[in-house]
Amino acid sequence: MSGLVSEEVEGRPLPVGGFCEEAFAPVRRAFVENFTLRGEPGAAIALIVGGRVVADLWGGWRDRARSAPWQRETLVNFFSIGKALSALCALKLVEKGLADLDEPLARAWPEFAACGKEAITLRHALSHRAGLPAIRAALPDGAMLDWPLMIRALEAQAPWWEPGTAHGYHVNTFGYLLGEIIRRRMGVTLGTLLRDEIAGPLGADAYIGLPVAEHGRAAEFLWPEVNPPAPEGVMSDDVLMKWNTYWNPPGISGAGWINSAAWRSAEIPSTNGHGTARGVARIYSALANGGAIDGVEVIAPSLLREAVTEHSYGPDRILERVSRFGLGFQLPQPERTLGPNAGAFGHFGAGGSLGFCDPEAAVAFAYVTNDMGPRWQNPRNRALIEAIYLGLEGKG
Repeated sequence: MSGLVSEEVEGRPLPVGGFCEEAFAPVRRAFVENFTLRGEPGAAIALIVGGRVVADLWGGWRDRARSAPWQRETLVNFFSIGKALSALCALKLVEKGLADLDEPLARAWPEFAACGKEAITLRHALSHRAGLPAIRAALPDGAMLDWPLMIRALEAQAPWWEPGTAHGYHVNTFGYLLGEIIRRRMGVTLGTLLRDEIAGPLGADAYIGLPVAEHGRAAEFLWPEVNPPAPEGVMSDDVLMKWNTYWNPPGISGAGWINSAAWRSAEIPSTNGHGTARGVARIYSALANGGAIDGVEVIAPSLLREAVTEHSYGPDRILERVSRFGLGFQLPQPERTLGPNAGAFGHFGAGGSLGFCDPEAAVAFAYVTNDMGPRWQNPRNRALIEAIYLGLEGKG
């Protein structure tokens, strides 16, 4: 099953390419319906079952003007999908004996101990329990591109809550915390480690810090034209923490920068990873298989088991709803499942993008999009997940 489909969107033929095995026809149907029924502008999906690619589809348009169809090699900013990739990089340090999950970060990064952070561990950081989701001091727009500046700001920041006593999604600081430990212990950036020891050996098209030579493949991300207004009046500490998590510096979540060469080239590990659905699914295919595939070990099985063990579950200080995390991975919860099996794990990204695996079903899946769709209950990724299991049940 491949080629153009007969459906139209806004009176124009909908371009869809790739292939999908007949058994997984529900996946292809859900993918097409995302465009025809759910407003999808451009996207790609990849589904791997038992180590074999059974669906690799792309469709729609890679630009706001809808003049350039999405191609097989189109990649896109996948936002927080990168948190799971960043966690794998940090766990590589543990595997190499260069870090310990319960060792204070300040042992490798002495300046970090300032302002009551001397006991914060890598485990705290990976499970969103470090109390550092935001920077209080106002930073200029574009500061997120300056690694040393962001690191100094984190050094000077006191925890917003006592580390280890609660959790709150470290939306944009997560990657800086992990990346600085990697830099100090290995002398390389997080993006370099991802390329050299995970994505590269797997042949996975996924990057944190997109090489300039690859910029021409990047889809335009359709960031909303209007950003939310700042709360009026003097903000309480709690409101300031939540606001600054997303908007200090102003462009840290991508606003005003998302399609620029500077943004694409920088390493903002929580937020600006780029890749194809095929590349993300390839990494998860190793995780679905216990941490290794085709002779490439991404993570030792024992460490992977620790990483997908629940570390945080309950009210989230930032998201203001229940969230559930292992070490860098989101875990399924009743409000947002990853299929029917409790052992699935992965990470969603802004706009609804998703990478996950279900070891029980031997499934690895990724969905990437260039639209800022619903962040929480996203009908597009939900339809795709449901379709995967329909295919597995033989209900094509």
